[in-house]
Amino acid sequence: MTAADWSAIRLTAELAAVTTVLLLVLGTPVAWWLARTRSRSKPVWAALVAMPLVLPPSVLGFYLLLLMGPQGPVGQLTQALGIGRLPFTFAGLVVASVLYSMPFVVQPLQQAFEAVPERALEAAATLRAGPWDRFFTVALPLARPGFITASVLGFAHTVGEFGVVLMMGGNIPGQTRVMSVAIYDHVEAAEYADAHRLAAAMVAFALTVLVTLYWVKRPRGADAGAAR
Repeated sequence: MTAADWSAIRLTAELAAVTTVLLLVLGTPVAWWLARTRSRSKPVWAALVAMPLVLPPSVLGFYLLLLMGPQGPVGQLTQALGIGRLPFTFAGLVVASVLYSMPFVVQPLQQAFEAVPERALEAAATLRAGPWDRFFTVALPLARPGFITASVLGFAHTVGEFGVVLMMGGNIPGQTRVMSVAIYDHVEAAEYADAHRLAAAMVAFALTVLVTLYWVKRPRGADAGAAR
């Protein structure tokens, strides 16, 4: 692989790691609220979170460019705060990746929180545990498999992004050129051997992710049954 390819791999790993951490921080309270609320507006908020699942990445990238561009409200705000413009920067890629990968983190967490037995929370409440105590000492430990699934899916989905990162970040070597964009560049330049190496690495990564998810989600008694 070329030095540019290794740079793209490093940038992709950094983007996926930062995005996954932010998704867990931001997505956990959202998932908890969706799992516990009885508000009539819940379907609307759940639909907004799930929107990237059905929205073309180019559409999301286009509207992010409008919002964060020099004439957009977010762009004017970031410039007024001295942050500068987000499009075609690593920070812009992070923002786009967080929004695009949000459902891949929120939905597994929501399902995990919904599976937490109500009796366990009520028992903690009878022991005078406050809402925060019940969340951190009861809900979080019981939802651990959901956090593993959410982390793996969030990281993997960010690694595989193409349309939204190309729209938002362009193709700047060392700054916004991630693996998926690098593969596209190699194919356009008819450098099929280089494209094959990067593509094969992503295929191996995807297979590892799927095996990990199936291993995490396997029935707890499967190993014991196999041992017999």
